[in-house]
Amino acid sequence: MQQLIKYLKYKLTAKHRKGYSIHSPFLYDLIRNVICKKIYYYALDDIAQLRYELLSCNETIEVIDFGAGSKVFKSNIRKFKDIAKYSAINEKFGEMMFRLIDYFKPQTVLELGTSLGIGTSCLAMPNSKAQVYTIEACPETAKKASENFEELNINNIHQIIGNINDELPGLLNNIDKLDFVYFDGNHQKEASLNYYNQCLQKVHNDTIFYFDDIHWSKGMEEAWEEIKANKDVTLTVDLFFSGIVFFRKELSKEDFVVRF
Repeated sequence: MQQLIKYLKYKLTAKHRKGYSIHSPFLYDLIRNVICKKIYYYALDDIAQLRYELLSCNETIEVIDFGAGSKVFKSNIRKFKDIAKYSAINEKFGEMMFRLIDYFKPQTVLELGTSLGIGTSCLAMPNSKAQVYTIEACPETAKKASENFEELNINNIHQIIGNINDELPGLLNNIDKLDFVYFDGNHQKEASLNYYNQCLQKVHNDTIFYFDDIHWSKGMEEAWEEIKANKDVTLTVDLFFSGIVFFRKELSKEDFVVRF
């Protein structure tokens, strides 16, 4: 009920999806030509087909979860179709993230939390020359994701299997910069801020951070507020189920809530 009330408030107060009343040229263009613009890509058909196959798959695995747990699952024994339904990025937001990658063309992309690889595919397929690194704690989930990447013929994904707490520091030591980071591995305040602060070491003017489930809990909302307040952050976009962070020094420091 609390989540529903928050969502209704968001719908009533968010800026219009067509960019009306937004004075920032950068954000106006972002909303009109990326976030809310419907663009057809052949690759999205392949991702949609993969999603359909997973939603029909009754095979089960035992999931290892180091994050905040699930509000849906009561057991770690889960069917692939249920993981695809409740844990994977949904189609609307996956397509929007695909458009972000296609528009800004980041070369070094990091994902925290692979799951079945639907979101990873949205990160990797828009630009085959980009290097996409993804960390997943559960070996069985990562194995299925690897099979999915092979099915989609994606060759620019580097999978890392292990706890993000253990794997992220070493990975960052071997990366010069981060162009795009998708935070979806642990929906807890402390963990989210920890990963965020580590990744801050590798940001530059054009880096984009994309956070999933920023209103998932009180802790995640507190983390989102701290992220927005960071001195290096200039523009943030709250889409309720996700948040986008920019570090462009040419932009004024502003926080927007946009209807999506």
